[in-house]
Amino acid sequence: MTTLTKNKITELFLNHAPSFGTFPQIREKGRSLIIENGLPALKEEEYKFTSISKKLEQSIDDFSPSTRSEFIREIVLSHVFEGFDGDLLVFNNGHYDKTLSSVNQSGLEVSTLIDSVQASLGKIAKSEKDPFVSLNDIYFEDGIFIKVKKNQKIEKPVFFLFFNKTNQGQVISPRILIEVEENAEVSFLENTISLDESSYFSNVVTEIKVEQNAHVHYDRLQSQNRKSILVNNFETDVHRDASFTSLVVSLSGDMVRNNLSLNLLDSGCEGNMYGLYLLNGKTHVDNHTNVDHTKPHSESNELYKGILADSSRGVFNGKIFVRQDAQKTNAFQQNNNILLSDDATVNTKPQLEIWADDVKCSHGCTTGQLDEEALFYLRARGLGKEQAKGMLLYAFAGEVLEHVSDESFKKYLTGIVQERLGSNF
Repeated sequence: MTTLTKNKITELFLNHAPSFGTFPQIREKGRSLIIENGLPALKEEEYKFTSISKKLEQSIDDFSPSTRSEFIREIVLSHVFEGFDGDLLVFNNGHYDKTLSSVNQSGLEVSTLIDSVQASLGKIAKSEKDPFVSLNDIYFEDGIFIKVKKNQKIEKPVFFLFFNKTNQGQVISPRILIEVEENAEVSFLENTISLDESSYFSNVVTEIKVEQNAHVHYDRLQSQNRKSILVNNFETDVHRDASFTSLVVSLSGDMVRNNLSLNLLDSGCEGNMYGLYLLNGKTHVDNHTNVDHTKPHSESNELYKGILADSSRGVFNGKIFVRQDAQKTNAFQQNNNILLSDDATVNTKPQLEIWADDVKCSHGCTTGQLDEEALFYLRARGLGKEQAKGMLLYAFAGEVLEHVSDESFKKYLTGIVQERLGSNF
């Protein structure tokens, strides 16, 4: 049965949408919003540099939800970085795989969404805010719920491994809900891995609640195959005297859209957002960030850096809102880019909207080429051209990597970045 909607791609998704019996209220709301609003058209402001609906029409053949693939524990272990010591959460085409996961730390509860009653689900990442949240609402079958208990400091990191391997053009819809209770601390790590070169669409929604005086760090690596399309809606509510830090390193994919929102809901909140995108070929990465300061004495820091080669494209749109009650806010935002070819493109738009008068806020962006004087200086001291170039690029990128929370993961990311900068640019 065909559903009349605003555009063809919306119809394709709705006509292939699953009929899962779980979470009926969320599904019905998502479906109503998709029918009403449709997926983003080319001229819509929030997606005007990232024509993801057109890309989906061109690349996705089978709009059915993904099912689990067959793979063995050895494959999982081969993608665990050296030095990792913590809990492991494995996703198989968007489905949490308990048999391949291991959770041993006390103070940490992990269950499926079906097995837990969660009032917060859909309340943090609101479906009316972005159409791809609505799409996830109607496509996800189950998800994972993680609770960090009150007053618990989780000493070792929790590592998400997402393995994707689907039939041509299927839809992967992970759903994650995390609640970190009062005075708790935890670090999350994440890596997305494509097990073959087939195209697919991964539409991820992550909701995180950080309660009073809790502290959370979340580091992500995006290294999927060059035919994959990824939309990641990542939304966090941060409460009084709590902090949340996000770091994302994007390396590959056909088209990647990261929507990251921090809602600083009370006094004493701190939000930090760091990003690094190293792009070549025709990879397109769009980082949309949003920080909302609602109460006095909160602070946010944001630094995104990009290095782009070949005909790759980067987009950065960062918004900071300072509400009328949010006096004594400190907010910093910066986006810096280096273009290594004439065909590489960056569209950057840092934004501040301030309704309070006693604040310290700044934003800025730069886009340019490698510093020729610095390159000449290094070459004059005996370094080859490629070695000197790689050294300068790593110095530029390293400012972001310094904020990785786990030392072993930092070493792992550093090796990947150095290899990319040394061999592919």
